[in-house]
Amino acid sequence: MTAFALRDGELCAERVPLASIAERHGTPCYVYSRAALEEAWRGLDGALAGIPHLVCYAMKANPTLAVLDVFARLGSGFDIVSGGELDRVIAAGGDPGRTVFSGVGKSLVEMHRALDAGILCFNVESEAELARLDAAARSRGRVAPVSFRVNPDVDAKTHPYISTGLKETKFGVAWDDALPLYRSARGLAGIALRGIDIHIGSQITELAPYREAAAKLVDLVDRLAGEGIALEHIDLGGGLGIRYRDETPVPLAEYAGLLRELFAGRRERLLLEPGRLLVGDAGVLVTRVEYLKPGPAKHFAIVDAAMNDLLRPALYGAWHAVEAVRPHGGAIERWDIVGPVCESADFLAHDRDLALAAGDLLAIRSAGAYGMAMSSNYNARPRAAEVMVDGDRAHLVRRRETASELHAAEATLPR
Repeated sequence: MTAFALRDGELCAERVPLASIAERHGTPCYVYSRAALEEAWRGLDGALAGIPHLVCYAMKANPTLAVLDVFARLGSGFDIVSGGELDRVIAAGGDPGRTVFSGVGKSLVEMHRALDAGILCFNVESEAELARLDAAARSRGRVAPVSFRVNPDVDAKTHPYISTGLKETKFGVAWDDALPLYRSARGLAGIALRGIDIHIGSQITELAPYREAAAKLVDLVDRLAGEGIALEHIDLGGGLGIRYRDETPVPLAEYAGLLRELFAGRRERLLLEPGRLLVGDAGVLVTRVEYLKPGPAKHFAIVDAAMNDLLRPALYGAWHAVEAVRPHGGAIERWDIVGPVCESADFLAHDRDLALAAGDLLAIRSAGAYGMAMSSNYNARPRAAEVMVDGDRAHLVRRRETASELHAAEATLPR
C-alpha cells in the first residue's frame, strides 16, 4: 500500500488531499496514515508467525496517543523509557502487562509507578539501578520482573548518535559483567529474573550486526541456563531502518529467517522493540512556503516549519524527501528548504530541485518517526497540529498549541 500518493495531480494521504488538511488545520502539520501504521505492524507480526513473540512498539519514535491507540487495538506491546510514556500507554488503552521499561536513568518515582501498574519487565542497565529497583519493590511488597540490557559491543554500522551497542556508549550492562550480575540478582528478594535484552542502535540497514549480537546473546542465555537461571524471554530490541533516500533496508523475510534460525527449538519467547520501522513512513510534515529568497550562492525557500518541528536534519544531517503537494509547471531551481528559526542549522533539506512559488505546500516525507516526538517550543513557537487519516476521513488528533499556552505554567517576579 502507498499511503501518500498523487491522486488527480495532488498529493494525498490515503484518500484525503493534503491541501484540504492544510486548509482546515493550518501548517506546519503532521499527517499520519492509519492504514500505513496497521500495515507495518501486521507485516512484522505476521513475518514472525510460528515464533512465540511479542512486538513492543518503541514509543519514543512517536508517542502521539492516536498512534498508540492504533497499535494497542492490534494487540501490540510497548517499549517505554519514562514514567510519562507509561502514562501515555495507559491513556491510549495499552496494556502495562505487555510493556517493557528501558532506559538508563529510571527514577524511584518511575519505578514505583511501573511496579504499581504491573508492567511486563524492567530492562535494567546497571548494578546501581538493580539495587534501587530491589529496594523499591520490597518497599511496595512486590517483586520486580527484570531483564538485564546487555551491551554486546557490536557495531551497528549506523550514525554514531544512534549506535547504542558499543562498549563506549552509556547503554546496557558491560558484557563481562552480565553473568556476575545475574548470579547476584538471583538472591535478591525484590527481583524476579525474567529475561535478557539488547538494543544495538537505530536506522540499521545491515543484517550482520543483528546476527552477531543475537548469536552472542543466545550463547549467554544458554550459559545462564547451565547455572540454573532459566529465562522466560529474549528481547532483541529494535532498530531496523527504513528508506529515506538510497538506503536498502533489511527485508522482513530475511530478518524473520534469522530469528527462526536462532529460535528453532528454544523455549524462550522473543520480544522485539521496533519504533521507526512501524511509524517512519506512515507520516509526513506539511509545510507552506512563506518566501523565496534567491541568492548568488544559494537559493532559499523559507517555509513555516523549522528545526523545532523536525529536528533530525539539524541534529543528524538526516535526509528527508521533499515533494510539492500540488506540483505545477514552474521553472525548476535548486533550493535549500529552511525555516524561520534563528539558527544557521535550521534547515529541513539542502539542494532540492523543485519548481516553487510563495504559498506552495510541501510534504516532508518519512516524518512519522522522531518528528513530533522531538519537537520543541524553541523561539517560542507553538508545536504543530497532528492529523490521522483513516480512508477518506481526517481526524485532528492534536490541535496546534497556542502562544498563550507556552507560558501558562510560568510566573513573573513580584513587583
